[in-house]
Amino acid sequence: MNSENQSCVSAIIASRGDADASRARLAQASARADELEPQLKAFRFRPNHYDLDGAAGKPLAGLPIALKDLISTADMPTAYGSRIYAEFTPAEDAEIVTRIREYGGIVFGKTVTTEFAWREPGPTVNPWHSEHTPGGSSSGSAAAVGAGIVPLALGTQTVGSVIRPAAFCGVIGYKPTYGRVSCAGVHPCAPSLDHIGFFANTVDDVALAHALFVESKPEAIASQEAWSRYFEPRRPHKLGVVRTSMWNLPDSEQKANFEASLERLSAAGMTLVELDLHVDLPVLLDALQTILQVEALKGIGPLIDKHPDKVSERMKALTAAGAAVPAARYQEALALQAELRAASAVFLGGCDAVAMVPATGEAPLGLDDTGDATFCAPWSLLGMPAVTIPSGRSAKGLPLGFQLAGDRGADLSMLQIAAWVKAALPAFR
Repeated sequence: MNSENQSCVSAIIASRGDADASRARLAQASARADELEPQLKAFRFRPNHYDLDGAAGKPLAGLPIALKDLISTADMPTAYGSRIYAEFTPAEDAEIVTRIREYGGIVFGKTVTTEFAWREPGPTVNPWHSEHTPGGSSSGSAAAVGAGIVPLALGTQTVGSVIRPAAFCGVIGYKPTYGRVSCAGVHPCAPSLDHIGFFANTVDDVALAHALFVESKPEAIASQEAWSRYFEPRRPHKLGVVRTSMWNLPDSEQKANFEASLERLSAAGMTLVELDLHVDLPVLLDALQTILQVEALKGIGPLIDKHPDKVSERMKALTAAGAAVPAARYQEALALQAELRAASAVFLGGCDAVAMVPATGEAPLGLDDTGDATFCAPWSLLGMPAVTIPSGRSAKGLPLGFQLAGDRGADLSMLQIAAWVKAALPAFR
């Protein structure tokens, strides 16, 4: 089911005024979805008709974009992965959806999410092996891109819900700096941690999303020359390598792939620096879990009280844990988060970016477990930008990934480094 690794940036620039090219892109996406969806199950909803009026000449020029069903759309059902909202259509679009439409993008459909972006999975399968999870909570978005249905999809990340499923599905996953993309109109899981993120098959294409939705610079794709000035691969002077005190968690294949990737980068002229996290990973995880539990209780607890028969046991357990957290402990976790976000540069140790595994190994077998988010969590707590790129495959042929994180606000620089790293690593597909 997996797709070829092709960038859409040049195609968008070349066909911006060509309505026929936009219709052809949508027809191709629809045909592939019709072919794969009976097994893939990436989408909760796809419309029967797409309105291309006015898309020609705009920055996205009719580009089909899939949206995680946590993101409100006024013209499509939005269930937030919950049985409570099974028949719900919001009154207005989320802010990010408004911007997609203003740029001429087409909302191709709503993708499957876990319940309220927590751990209760939907039916989506991994595009590389249908017996394995695609990850979560942005399950359908990662799978839709990995299967080649759409060139760009949106997800959200509270702990690891962009980076991990991207690694499992063999695509690029990009989580911007916290707060740089508005979450207005996105159902909250834990507002102090929630991010919108992007999936694509190339670094150029998540950089396109960055240009439009993070920096609001449509002029960057006004021409191929403008794009070349805006975005090009950049080799870092120094790359920090972070394994953490929890290095026992990744399996042997993930570790071997990580080390092989580092060796290849070193051979290509990159200076590698071994780093420890400024604060031990278990401390960061404890603070994140405390914030997540309490804020999930605040936002989702009232829904559980009203509809206890329509909420999973996993969500009930999360909010019950939040009810047991003392108020002082929650405030301490928020204070630590604020302190560390203000000093995020120290986590880089003087390097241009840091490298870490995005997951503990290949996508787990079965659809009941969306995987371990331990190695995504630090960057969600700290609000630092992160990106994962495909870096190899397991013995089963499932994707493995290589994660980079950068300083807060240095998203573009991190993506440029990711483009250089991607080119230095072996071709994935």
